[in-house]
Amino acid sequence: MRKKKLKMATINANTKHTVKVPAKGKNRVAGKTVGKAGVKKGAKGAVQRRGSVAPPLKPAFLTSAQVIADLKAAEIEDQKQKINDLLITALGAGILVDKSRPHAASNTVERSAAAADVAIAAKELGLVFVLKKCGVIDEMQRMLFPQGDVNAILYRGNDEDKESGTLKPSTSATSLVSMDDTTVTSMTSNGTDANRGKTTPPNAREGCLLLIRALCELVGRPAEPYIVGAFLAAALDECGSNSSSIRGVAEDTTLALIKLAHPWAFPTILCPLLLQSLKSPEWRVKHNALERLEQCAATAPLQVNRLLPKLIPELTKQVWDTKTQVSKAAGATLLAVCMTGKNPDVAASIPAVVKAICKPSETNKAVTELMGTTFVVPVDAATLSILCPVLSRALKEKLAIHKRSACIVISNMSRLVENAAAVAPFGPLLVPELRKCASNVQFEEIRDEALKALANLTKALGESYMAAHDAEAAGKMNDAGDKVDEEQKKIQDAKDAETNRLEEVAKKEAEERKKFREAMDAQRELDKIARAEADAKTAEEELKREKLKLSTKGATGKCQSCGLKRCKKTCHFFGKS
Repeated sequence: MRKKKLKMATINANTKHTVKVPAKGKNRVAGKTVGKAGVKKGAKGAVQRRGSVAPPLKPAFLTSAQVIADLKAAEIEDQKQKINDLLITALGAGILVDKSRPHAASNTVERSAAAADVAIAAKELGLVFVLKKCGVIDEMQRMLFPQGDVNAILYRGNDEDKESGTLKPSTSATSLVSMDDTTVTSMTSNGTDANRGKTTPPNAREGCLLLIRALCELVGRPAEPYIVGAFLAAALDECGSNSSSIRGVAEDTTLALIKLAHPWAFPTILCPLLLQSLKSPEWRVKHNALERLEQCAATAPLQVNRLLPKLIPELTKQVWDTKTQVSKAAGATLLAVCMTGKNPDVAASIPAVVKAICKPSETNKAVTELMGTTFVVPVDAATLSILCPVLSRALKEKLAIHKRSACIVISNMSRLVENAAAVAPFGPLLVPELRKCASNVQFEEIRDEALKALANLTKALGESYMAAHDAEAAGKMNDAGDKVDEEQKKIQDAKDAETNRLEEVAKKEAEERKKFREAMDAQRELDKIARAEADAKTAEEELKREKLKLSTKGATGKCQSCGLKRCKKTCHFFGKS
């Protein structure tokens, strides 16, 4: 057989290379083309997510009706043993069972399939049998709650705020109503799972999350009482894990739990847990909680709308988070929850109002848009919770024209408030600013608008609120008056003490001046006497000098011409002395 002679290829500057580029938006999986929501399996069976949609969970054992029928027909002990084996695979604990196979731990694909098998077994054999009698839910609690209770996650590192007793993770959904989200403190984390109290294996926690998701998707509504209230806190907390695979599974699990939960579970279970998650130091936990709140706005709009007065202040805090992902998610969530409002009059203005909440410089544009709104439908607490923060900020603007616009909107809005309890929480937010505007603005027209808005708002608040407010204000004014009197008394006492001190100083200065004048007068008299004595002495000396001039004898008695005491006849002064 003749061998074919191969030629060596040469590469130079003119050589051209062609590269095949796969079609955009399509992936190849085991020889098949799937969309963006598909998965790509590598050599070791790893799963890569595409987009925001997780791949569906498919069983590996209970794949046919015959296998399911055989499982149903088996003995109870055999059923428990099979479910236990599937659970071990789902938790990645195969190495703990078979010591001869050091690499027997399941991978993510096998754990996903085992979780789907357990969910289908629960659906066919009964949730009580699989979850309770087979110990599946107890094992999930042990892995996800290593401290033994939900409070270990919610109150981690904050023992002073922890309520007496512990809340078991297996508690029913309704028992979580007793959790007061105003008293719980933020979850703490030092970065790693070990520092966050995660002592269980990562594969086991990932398997538990996959099992929860499988129960949500494959069992459906019958599994809600067992998993929604019991494991939502753990799934939210796992979103802050340092393992990317656990974070992805936790996000998918929380999404499935919120989708499965009944709308009326939002006020009592979902809302407290999601708001508590917003206090976490892990930005991924807050980001996921905000996305789940946005999801709740679509699945339970009526319940979200009723809790807007409670949700908007918490979401507004997250708008100013230093993490960009959290800030953007908070803005999107705020818009989603505000759009659940039932008032058609302000529906067109809600995007502008939400933008003003997120960006204060847009306040005047939002108020200007609200001025063109004609209020026809009665205004409820949810609508007030959306508008009042922006209107309160507009009343604090420097320009008086902006205050006038806010007063007009408040006046029009207050006319259609039917329930005084709905507007009562916002009275302290608007009434003081309206009173300042009515008394401090220099333009009469704007003061009139402020007074009109204050009158309409006062009417909407009711006489009982105003009486209580006036009584409270009177008490505050009395306290302020007492403080002013005390301060005035202190000031008067200080003035009196200063006056007395000045009088004493003036008295001392007067005495010193008197002594000084007396000393000066005495000194002047002494100087006068001294001058008189000096003058007398000078005159006497002058007289002596004159006498000496007229005398021929000097001071020694000798003649001033010859120098003798007795002049000779030849002296000019002889006979003249």
